[in-house]
Amino acid sequence: MLPLPLFRLAALTFLTFPVSTLSVRAEEAPVEEKTSSLGKQYQSIVNVECSSLRVDYRTPWNAATPTGGSGTAFLIGPNLFMTNAHVVSNASRLEIKRVGDSTPHRARVKHIAHDCDLALLELDPPVATFEKAEPLPISVDIPKLDTTVKVVGFPIGGDRISVTRGIVSRVDYQEYSHSGVDQHLAIQIDAAINPGNSGGPVLQDGNVIGVAFQGYSGDVAQNTGYMIPVPVIRRFLKDVEDGKYDHYGELAIAHYPILNPAQRKALNLPAQDVGVMITSVDSTGTCAGVLKPGDVLLALDGYAVDSNGSINIDGEQTEMAEVVERKFVGDKIKLKVWRDGKEQEFEVALKAFPQYLIQANQYERQPEYVMYAGLVFQPLDRELMDTFGLTNLRTRYYFNYYTQDELYKEMPEVVVLTSILPDSINTWLRDYTGQVVEEVNGVKVKSLKDVQSALAHGPEGSHVVIKLAGESRPLALDKTLVSAAHARIRQKYRVSKDAYITP
Repeated sequence: MLPLPLFRLAALTFLTFPVSTLSVRAEEAPVEEKTSSLGKQYQSIVNVECSSLRVDYRTPWNAATPTGGSGTAFLIGPNLFMTNAHVVSNASRLEIKRVGDSTPHRARVKHIAHDCDLALLELDPPVATFEKAEPLPISVDIPKLDTTVKVVGFPIGGDRISVTRGIVSRVDYQEYSHSGVDQHLAIQIDAAINPGNSGGPVLQDGNVIGVAFQGYSGDVAQNTGYMIPVPVIRRFLKDVEDGKYDHYGELAIAHYPILNPAQRKALNLPAQDVGVMITSVDSTGTCAGVLKPGDVLLALDGYAVDSNGSINIDGEQTEMAEVVERKFVGDKIKLKVWRDGKEQEFEVALKAFPQYLIQANQYERQPEYVMYAGLVFQPLDRELMDTFGLTNLRTRYYFNYYTQDELYKEMPEVVVLTSILPDSINTWLRDYTGQVVEEVNGVKVKSLKDVQSALAHGPEGSHVVIKLAGESRPLALDKTLVSAAHARIRQKYRVSKDAYITP
């Protein structure tokens, strides 16, 4: 199936990812409620104006470009507002305005989780008028299918608060477009939510049962949006109780469905439609030394895993990852596997798996780089791939298989020669751009710091020699000309610093 355009609701930014066929309910038309009819509950819902800074990976030495956007947030506790991470990402200034009050109040991000697109804000300093506002209660349960919900927020098309009704039409796992790689539980609704609704509460019986966060473009599906459900919300709030966000834990395994009857019989599996085969186990992850390829995973924490990798929780079929989703780094998980013709049970402590973040969208960080005689070196990540449209097959291999083939062991940080600022010292070298750097002056490159160090303290000789992955021709610069050329290039291209590497 072709990928369908999906957007985050705070801004008109369109992303893509593959999804299954949609089931949209259309028998009840969305209804707009008048602001004058709103009760006290809606006084706890606020408009968020965000000024942010957008960096350019092509010229990482330049100052970030100011930009802006707006979204919605709602009060959940004393001076504590919930919204989406994408509403306040890269924020340089935040202001909150409540219904009926044109006065903006300064706010700041207290906690942010890009992997589940949630954030907590607080007024800085606290404002007395908000002390009387009632926090919105967060539900314990997921809403039932075919039930009515209300989406409240400040979408485009007006300045006043908007309330839209819709029907819950699906509960499923979806990719969260903010990170571009993480998948969590999401609830599909047919309310007509729009950019600007992001971070707003989805209400049922006066309780928050979700946070509006993304939807399809009108060219693909009408009146279709998604909300972050209560299990994801409550997990985020529990995670930050100790003052920091620890991210999700991962089993760090790959598995495959066992649907072929002959295959199941050959494995002597004890029951039909139970278990998935483990195909790989990351050697640094949660299950290292416990599971191994060829094992059949039968159950997680007592929940039977069917041959498609699904489990039944609270009467609903969902991905087996939901068991892991509800836990925290350090928590124990029980595994039941089929190995050597018999059942075996193990227990593992859940670990984070940050290596996958190379494939995630990047936020709250300044691009790292080293510029040397016009050669620009940068660490490989998704922003770099998207900005430069890197097509070199070996570079794409490092990006796509970084975790699967455990490339991070040999190269914790993949460094790419992204561009060359033209000068007489680096003529005829443009064909080398977009390739992974393996060695600089004989030093094996495992990080951007290695490049910086090797260029600054290389061995004696007349040339700087750089070896690129899969390239038989070395890149060479005349060392006697580097100093003058480097100064000339910095001035010509207004490069403020030779390098920036996160301390």
